[in-house]
Amino acid sequence: MNERVKISEFVKRHHVLTLATVSAEGLPYCSNAFYAYDSERNVLVFTSDETTRHVREMALHPTVAASIVLETRIVGKIQGLQICGTVCRGDATDRNLYLKRFPYAAAMGELCAWRLEPDFMKLTDNTLGFGKKLIWKKDSTQE
Repeated sequence: MNERVKISEFVKRHHVLTLATVSAEGLPYCSNAFYAYDSERNVLVFTSDETTRHVREMALHPTVAASIVLETRIVGKIQGLQICGTVCRGDATDRNLYLKRFPYAAAMGELCAWRLEPDFMKLTDNTLGFGKKLIWKKDSTQE
């Protein structure tokens, strides 16, 4: 199984990411969001109001970092994914993907979808051996 497939399987099993942005002053900030994952396009879609701090910061600096983790106290089961990529405004396909995973979100009214397009992903997976890392880079992988 190649790195991209293993990483994709991990992302599909989870539903919350931590997003890291940076302000105009260069100050870091992080926020959490539910996400939907499209493995064919290799994108993560989340929703957030345009008035939030992280959305304002993404407008200034669309290059972001994110992480997805499995919470466990068992060292041999630790898994965590670090992502670097670019965020852009989502389209109807992204919105539909999100609503398919979280249908109750439709009750919130108008959704503002955002698409995270990874350039780099690193999965630390202790189930494969202590500290085992799987790395995927956009420019070095033919999809």
